[in-house]
Amino acid sequence: MTTIKDTAEEWEVRATETPFVGNKTSVRTDDVVMPGGSVVRRDYQVHPGSVAVLALDDQGRVLVLKQYRHPVRHKLWEIPAGLLDIPGENPLHAAQRELYEEAHVKAEDWRVLTDVYTTPGGCSEAVRIFLARDLSEAEGERFEVEDEEADMELARVPLGDLVRGVLAGELHNNCLVVGVLALTAAQAGDGLEALRPAEAPWPARPFEV
Repeated sequence: MTTIKDTAEEWEVRATETPFVGNKTSVRTDDVVMPGGSVVRRDYQVHPGSVAVLALDDQGRVLVLKQYRHPVRHKLWEIPAGLLDIPGENPLHAAQRELYEEAHVKAEDWRVLTDVYTTPGGCSEAVRIFLARDLSEAEGERFEVEDEEADMELARVPLGDLVRGVLAGELHNNCLVVGVLALTAAQAGDGLEALRPAEAPWPARPFEV
């Protein structure tokens, strides 16, 4: 029986250059040796990684926010998410920070929902999506938002409505789509208590517990 599991592998790189370096990401060009011996050029975005939070309240609603995304010229409904700005940062701590900053919410119960590569053909971004439950209003002052985040809308939407929106082609954000469908599958399968613990190993972005 074939084991369906992704495996780490690294093909030989004959040459590499970084033609563009941005504020958070860069573009790299590698000359990669193919199995037949030929060498091909591959361009891709180098990304520090991200975390996202599917925050589920006690009424079965998911905390979502609507934010303008310039590359796709859309306002998208999303779940709270953000970059791993600090190399080696514990992703759970980053997720807790994002939930506080974007929604002024804290959660007592955290689990790993799933891990994904968002665009593996053109970007190295890895995202860990957490499930957060037992929600409450965070203490202290609200985080001061700017730029696109200054125009955000917040809502709590029943999980079933989000699933219908995904399947109808009305919701497109990667982390929202993956998160709500993974949560639905977990609920229908072994249950939420069977999900991995919040600080489960993450080979794509190793961290210190």
